[in-house]
Amino acid sequence: MSDSPLPRFDDFAQALRAQGFDEVVERQWPPGEIVPTHTHPFAVEALVVAGELWLGCGDAAPRHLRPGDRFSLAAHQPHDERYGPDGATYWVARRHA
Repeated sequence: MSDSPLPRFDDFAQALRAQGFDEVVERQWPPGEIVPTHTHPFAVEALVVAGELWLGCGDAAPRHLRPGDRFSLAAHQPHDERYGPDGATYWVARRHA
């Protein structure tokens, strides 16, 4: 978990757009939600801002992510998600091909 204060959403979005990401949104997930293995046709760079989740990629142990933690996914990278008892909110930048 990061010890740095969270940026403002606008600052996060501006920084990621400057890196070539074309869409930046806030995603909110309900408590206990489980999303089975899937892929996206876009690359992802995200920052958890509330709650917690476990992100599984391949054979590696799932990463436990909390506010201040970042994660990246390549386009078409298989992954699964499990959200904590309070759900989770994260900001996500997407780079479409």
